[in-house]
Amino acid sequence: MEFNLADLFESVADRVPDAPAVVSGERRLSFAELEARSTRLAHHLAGTGIGPNDFVGLHLVNGPEYLEAMLACFKLRAVPVNVNWRYVEAELRHLYDDAGMVGLLYHRQFTDAVDAALPAMTEARAVLAVDDGTDVTGPGDDYEAALAASSAERSFGPRTGDDLYCVYTGGTTGMPKGVLWRHEDMFFAAMGGGDPMQFGNVITTPDELPDRVLEPGLAALPVPPLMHASAQWLAFHTLYGGGKLVLLPGGRFDPATIWRLVADESVNILVIVGDAMARPLLDVVEQDPDSIDTSSLMALGSGGAILSPSSKERLHARFPDLVVVDAFGASETGQLGGNPPEDDPFGAPQLTVDERTAVFDDDLQRVPPGSGEVGRLARGGRVPLRYHGDAAKSAATFVEVDGVRWSLPGDEATVAADGTIVVLGRSAQCINTGGEKVYVEEVESALKGHP
Repeated sequence: MEFNLADLFESVADRVPDAPAVVSGERRLSFAELEARSTRLAHHLAGTGIGPNDFVGLHLVNGPEYLEAMLACFKLRAVPVNVNWRYVEAELRHLYDDAGMVGLLYHRQFTDAVDAALPAMTEARAVLAVDDGTDVTGPGDDYEAALAASSAERSFGPRTGDDLYCVYTGGTTGMPKGVLWRHEDMFFAAMGGGDPMQFGNVITTPDELPDRVLEPGLAALPVPPLMHASAQWLAFHTLYGGGKLVLLPGGRFDPATIWRLVADESVNILVIVGDAMARPLLDVVEQDPDSIDTSSLMALGSGGAILSPSSKERLHARFPDLVVVDAFGASETGQLGGNPPEDDPFGAPQLTVDERTAVFDDDLQRVPPGSGEVGRLARGGRVPLRYHGDAAKSAATFVEVDGVRWSLPGDEATVAADGTIVVLGRSAQCINTGGEKVYVEEVESALKGHP
């Protein structure tokens, strides 16, 4: 057994088959049920000719089907592709074509978009429509019928830690591009590495994972849609710890529903995206705090956008015992982490130079601490293999320095004299005004911090 995402999940499902795995609206699946349904889907896809390294699009909102489809692809050594359902036709056609998709799963509400983009697929071996109550008939076969007609018996060939995981990202410029990871690297870079409490005590062999399962497991609610990497990473980190994943029905942001789910499902971990989600959530709970039970909530994580000092202060005032984690991360790096400045507990997170985190100049030399020189933030060790189908962009982003592979996601930074990394912002979004560089994050912070 290797660090393969399907093998690892199966080992957890065998350990806690009756434990709750997914809650989505009225639907509840145990680990055994999630495992059986994903296996049935894998057999159906295999019957259409889908196999190793074939790309399968997931044009889906949140729901059990999203996880079933990812696991089914992993079982076949195929590659699930997250499709952003907010994309317009040109972006969808580019993604369908760029990924070389040969399979597609979609919710019926996206029928018009799928009809328009489907001709861009390399080959449509399998197209499955998932019922979501929308009264429309689109291309392909019915998802539930396909599962019902397929076997739930595991009968797949061996898999490896080198199998591919893909996350398509819109980035800051240009059309969507796919970031390709090895399963093993992704497991350790962003899916917990077998440490459900995130204390850094990761497993060293795959057969250790079942013994790390918590009974009962933690309950986690990712507010972002599963089409975003951060939600996928939390989902699998939760499942690999034997925890319960609580999904927003339909994946639509609704603060009142989120707080109700926190109470009803005893959610321990809530993950959001910056102020865009934190502020509406705080507004609702502050309007009638006594009506909302948040006693189960232990930690709130945020990434992907600024969580302003003012929002952190409001969170601390409302939930003084809540652990608030404001962290860096990117599709090209996995979870980077970050800690608040010692003299400013509500300030922007900071990184520290270590064996896996650095700032390089244009010659790929480390920026001297205290020099004031602006360089490029770099993450080393377990990083992606490449961008799918883009050798030039891959060569610029994933580099080798002294025999170590590094990822340069595009953030500019300086290094203080004490080794603290001050992240300035994305170079692609930098504003040059009168010869001075102004990063959009600076503007956002100033505006969001104003009363």
